[in-house]
Amino acid sequence: MDQNKSTGEGMAGLNTGVWGAVAVAASTVIANGAYAACGADEASCEVSSGTYEIILPDDAATAGPAIVFLHGAGGTGERVLKNIGMVDALTARGYAVIAPNGVPRSANRGPSWSFYPGWEGRDEVAYFKELLDDASTRFNIDPQQTVMAGFSAGAFMVNYLACEAPDTFAAYAPVAGGFWRPQPASCEGPIRLHHTHGWTDSVVPLEGRYLRSGTWQQGDIYAGLEVWRDALGCETHAPSRAWTNGDNLLRLWDCGAGAEITFTIHPGGHSVPSGWAEAVTTWFEKAEPSQ
Repeated sequence: MDQNKSTGEGMAGLNTGVWGAVAVAASTVIANGAYAACGADEASCEVSSGTYEIILPDDAATAGPAIVFLHGAGGTGERVLKNIGMVDALTARGYAVIAPNGVPRSANRGPSWSFYPGWEGRDEVAYFKELLDDASTRFNIDPQQTVMAGFSAGAFMVNYLACEAPDTFAAYAPVAGGFWRPQPASCEGPIRLHHTHGWTDSVVPLEGRYLRSGTWQQGDIYAGLEVWRDALGCETHAPSRAWTNGDNLLRLWDCGAGAEITFTIHPGGHSVPSGWAEAVTTWFEKAEPSQ
């Protein structure tokens, strides 16, 4: 069994239906966007604390929106950009796709994120703020229209950054990841949160699970949503609305100005489901919660 999958930290290449076997060079032009090279050899964009990859939409003359999408454990930003279906869908909507690169947390493991409080490693809050400043200056990205998203370990990072520094991004969209135990006692706010999870996910189950013989424990996703409802000052734990969209089950908590949770359960497993890019950009572009 793959080491990253067995620990449940997730990996951007575990699901061939999502991340696919289609491998294109990062320097190629894809259907709706062109790779934005940062150097003469089309190198990764570099800031003092790390690197990132980026693809811009065809019409990028004015300051525009972006999705910052974090890979799972063992992944890379370049592999995120090889998810052509997702990237094309985002650039077609006018979004740049920024794919940060994690760094190894130990010698025998691939790149990931230092999301858990107390872990040694890169100051991720400082890194993402630096990345956003750099992309704003270099590629005319509008920070006020930038969503931080991520898959698996990347989704854990999304939740922890949103909890600690909610003003960094305009909204947050984790896929297949929440908090670990013990969960944060409290989070800052307000935020707009779009959480997506698979009903049959066995790598990051909805109920959470133990990792590495009990050394770590993934938290219960529903319990994590309770942390967010408390942080956002929601008047009730009952959702404002619950509905279905095809095979997906959705719940909405509208908790005031700039404070919203949309929770989607799709029927699949540990994956970014088909249609996610369209769903999250449509959600983000609405000034008010979806009705």
